[in-house]
Amino acid sequence: MNRVVAFGEIMVRLSTERHLRFEQAKTFTVSYGGGEFNVCASLANYGVQAEFVSRLPDNEIGMCAIKEMRRMNVDSKNVIFGGERLGIYYLETGAGPRGSNVVYDRAHSAMATIEKGAVDWKTVLKDATWFHWSGITAAISQSAAEACLEAVKIAHEMGLTVSCDLNYRSKLWQYGKTPSEVMPEILQYSHVILGDIDTAYFMLGLDKVNPNYQDEKSLPSLYTKLFDLCPNLKTVATTLRYSVSASHQRIGGILFDGKKIYQAALKEVTPVIDRVGSGDAFMGGLIYGLLEYKNNNQRALEFAVAACCLKHTIAGDYNLVTLKEVENTVDGDSAGLVSR
Repeated sequence: MNRVVAFGEIMVRLSTERHLRFEQAKTFTVSYGGGEFNVCASLANYGVQAEFVSRLPDNEIGMCAIKEMRRMNVDSKNVIFGGERLGIYYLETGAGPRGSNVVYDRAHSAMATIEKGAVDWKTVLKDATWFHWSGITAAISQSAAEACLEAVKIAHEMGLTVSCDLNYRSKLWQYGKTPSEVMPEILQYSHVILGDIDTAYFMLGLDKVNPNYQDEKSLPSLYTKLFDLCPNLKTVATTLRYSVSASHQRIGGILFDGKKIYQAALKEVTPVIDRVGSGDAFMGGLIYGLLEYKNNNQRALEFAVAACCLKHTIAGDYNLVTLKEVENTVDGDSAGLVSR
């Protein structure tokens, strides 16, 4: 059975209610989430054995995060404790022409102060088949980036498939290093990368090219540059997101395996309930698709796009959908009829 291990930070999410602005809010809805953990939650819903590794404060809020992992059927046995606080992010959900806004409060969190050597990765990754990380972990602090590099190297040495969601967050890179100074070394061990071409180029120190994703013939040479710089790379995927408004999105996807471009047709998503975590839903769907549909990249991509679309209809960070619901969407059932 496949076992996927992800490494990152779970945070408290404080959301305004009913699309209120921060200045209007008198109360916040409390939930939990974080890019890499959201991927684990998706995989657990699909029946994959998923484990999340992080560092939490040894206090009541840290225990709330552990209970949340258990509630989502995600293994937490190798979570370590230390530091003073759990990271927080505040969300103001947009509507129509007004976009959503995120404010981070995660400096000096338990995960941001993790150090290389804190996790016994050889024990954690024993019998695992896949390791997932994201650019968010590399962004939150120098020590977190070093811990992430350590994990990726060991996962590679142990023969795991390594995946990365580039997840560029400009508000997070605040410790004096740019992505192009940190990400290339970690990315060289990755087999699967999710991200758009310009973000990947930016993180690898290349000039942006503003690719035309509708021009399929131009894409292989642009993606191939990533394979040249990341020697273990096998698959690159890009979420296509065309925002009509905060309440209306068009979602598609592209996958390149070094030889062939695969495209998934755009799907209309309206109304959007919550787009936070939709990229993580794509990543979780992609990992599942690549594991389950080993010789069918088209199906794997369409599964990821369907999972991403469904997440837009669900409040909170997690993609609370079943395997059957995603498969039905892939197969064309998007009418939203009552299941009786």
